[in-house]
Amino acid sequence: MKQTRWKEIILYGVAMAVSKGAFAGCYPLIPGFFAACYLEEVNRTLLLIFSMFGMTLFIPVQAMAKYMTALFVTAAVIKLVEWANKSCRTYIGAGAAGISVFLVTLAGELLQVRNRAIVWMGLLESVLVFGMVLALTPLLHQFLEGTFFSSGGRRESGQIAPEHGEKLETYAKSFNGLSQIFSQMESFKSSFEPEEMGRMQQEIAGKICMSCDQCAICWQEENSPMFEVFYRLFHSIEKRGGAKEEVNQELADYCPYSDSIIEEAVEVFEKAKLNLAWYNRLLENRGVIAEQLDAMAYIMEDCAKEYRDISRKEGKLLGSVRYRMKERGITAREIRLYERRNGKLSLQMQACSKWGNCVSVKELAKAVSQGLHRDMAPGKYVRSMVGKEESFLTFEEDTLFHTLQGVARLTKDDAQVSGDSFSFLELDGGECVMALSDGMGSGIRACKESEMVIELIEKFLEAGFRKETAIRMMNSAMVIQGEEGIFSTVDLASMDLYTGMCEFYKIGAAATFIKRGEAVECISSGSLPAGMFHQLEIDRASRQLQNGDFVIQVTDGVLDDLHVPEPEEAFREILKGIRTNNPEQMAKQTLEQILLFTAGKVPDDMTVLVSGIWEK
Repeated sequence: MKQTRWKEIILYGVAMAVSKGAFAGCYPLIPGFFAACYLEEVNRTLLLIFSMFGMTLFIPVQAMAKYMTALFVTAAVIKLVEWANKSCRTYIGAGAAGISVFLVTLAGELLQVRNRAIVWMGLLESVLVFGMVLALTPLLHQFLEGTFFSSGGRRESGQIAPEHGEKLETYAKSFNGLSQIFSQMESFKSSFEPEEMGRMQQEIAGKICMSCDQCAICWQEENSPMFEVFYRLFHSIEKRGGAKEEVNQELADYCPYSDSIIEEAVEVFEKAKLNLAWYNRLLENRGVIAEQLDAMAYIMEDCAKEYRDISRKEGKLLGSVRYRMKERGITAREIRLYERRNGKLSLQMQACSKWGNCVSVKELAKAVSQGLHRDMAPGKYVRSMVGKEESFLTFEEDTLFHTLQGVARLTKDDAQVSGDSFSFLELDGGECVMALSDGMGSGIRACKESEMVIELIEKFLEAGFRKETAIRMMNSAMVIQGEEGIFSTVDLASMDLYTGMCEFYKIGAAATFIKRGEAVECISSGSLPAGMFHQLEIDRASRQLQNGDFVIQVTDGVLDDLHVPEPEEAFREILKGIRTNNPEQMAKQTLEQILLFTAGKVPDDMTVLVSGIWEK
């Protein structure tokens, strides 16, 4: 506050001093500087007083009357416009100052002798005043905001301290370390180790042999054949679930209690197998935990690096944004400018209307775009209007492309619900994601499976996980659930609306097609569905999309019901014959063509997703 007051005092002093600036008997600096300061809403009364005092000291009485009249007229016009429109644009204030000077000059000459030279000089002076106000107003605004002499600008409350990013990176390293520890633990076991075999042997001998008189003979002699017989017995039970006939006979030759031993051995092995299964499940859960910790580490590291605060570096740009917001009657504070990892800008601010009127956020986006020299668009979750109450606003650098989606679905004959689920998702950072899942089978169970898959992927992506990580965590959740037959395909297409690059992730999914004019490209996959194994195989591909391209995703029911040797090729010919540029119509016409192959029947659930991409 002190700094602002000192700056205003400097402006009052300058308002006095400009009265000494004469050009061919004219003093254009007086109305020009006055109007610029008046628009910046310094103490207007003091401004007028110091301006009049300067004129009293430095200019003739006749000129003083002229410029005092011009100042009063300028002030009145600006106040009137502010009252009517809740704000006054710079060009209006500049016009008011320039026109008032010219009209006063013209009126003075009409009352005396008509002199064309003076009239032309007055016109030239008014033009000079107009241009001076336009040039001085943003400079004075930057001066008052503290961004004129330094690119750093003033530090706003709410600035994110650099050490916070360092803390996040430290936390990320810790989580990554924990993930590695879990990953380096014991691996899966498919068979029993010799030590475990020995423990099972001791357990059996303790229950059966300890009550036998021949126990000492069988187990204490080093060359006793019982050790070898038990070894073969264990391997036979492990592989077959029971003892071979020859092993049975061999054991009976040495021991009168062979039947009891074999029965006990089978029981011990069943318990050991159950423990082994639980042990492997525990290790599997550890693997899931490791993946989750690794994902958390990525999110923290990504948060620390995704946004780089450049507010202090670009202080002049922020000053320009404040100036243009002020022109629209909006007070902006706690304004922060961030640069994403991809070089795109993001702006955050607290804003409210000075006069209580409502201003469109789209209009404010234009002001932000002018100030930053970038095309900016309002954030997804900001309100559409800004009023008297303070609002938190975000503006993101606008994307180069935009998309439209369409879907067409058919449910299997005699089925109540479709086993296919889909989603269209817009993520932060200018990404549009299409997700399609086909639950194994049909009906309610398949529907629940695919819905769970889509919902999990949506939640993970919205939380900031990478696409591949989100898919793997979804798969881990399905595996841990442990129900038999819970399998679903996953078909993911992620479009970068800044570059047009599209990434495809396929897990057991049908082929995806890209339509570009008359050409159609097919992207196929040979991976297994999600939920079958903990170790998931993901087929990845990427393609550069162009203006007017279409991405078409389908479920297995669409291609399988074509009943032709090469269904992908047949589907390509269908897409080539469709002429519409409407994604919804393209999806519907595609299914209509498929029904011609099936005689109007729907043997399986069918879903077609279409997404078109165009330049803005």
